[in-house]
Amino acid sequence: MDEKHRARVAARSRLRAAATGYAYAEPLFGNLDIATYAGELDQQAAKIAAGDMTGVESMLIHQANTLDMMFNRLAYKATHSEYLNEMEAHLRHALRAQAQCRATLETLAEIKNPRPVAFVKQANIAAGPQQVNNSVPPSRARENAGNQPNELLEVKDGERLDSGTTRAAGRGDPPLETVAEVYRPRHAKG
Repeated sequence: MDEKHRARVAARSRLRAAATGYAYAEPLFGNLDIATYAGELDQQAAKIAAGDMTGVESMLIHQANTLDMMFNRLAYKATHSEYLNEMEAHLRHALRAQAQCRATLETLAEIKNPRPVAFVKQANIAAGPQQVNNSVPPSRARENAGNQPNELLEVKDGERLDSGTTRAAGRGDPPLETVAEVYRPRHAKG
């Protein structure tokens, strides 16, 4: 087998997976035909490509059950440990198995009930101060910046949008006048 052919074979993920799976399966199931095993992997991949996720779902639930069994066995061994470092090692591995079990079940739940996808223009999510830039600032080469989201609500500089006329003064709001002599102090302090 020449170098190029070996590289092409090594680059195929199906064959790498079959070789690795064969190494783990041989002690459990005896001598397997690697080509038949690789063909089975191809059939599983074809089912997934067609949208049939039942194989993946059953694999994940079996893995979760195995991880739960590992957690319980290691936690049980920790309670019967004579030495602190032995107990700590068993508990550390038990909690890792528990975390992996949870992650596996979370993955299974995500496959069964995928989150809805929302395409939003802007999402304001922050735990503290947040700056929101709704648009890209115009480049200096542009004369007219166009529709800016935070423009002043004025027609022209100094002219307000309120086009109503001024109201006449009422009883409770007399027009302004100078202060009459009656209300002025007699002696100005100064």
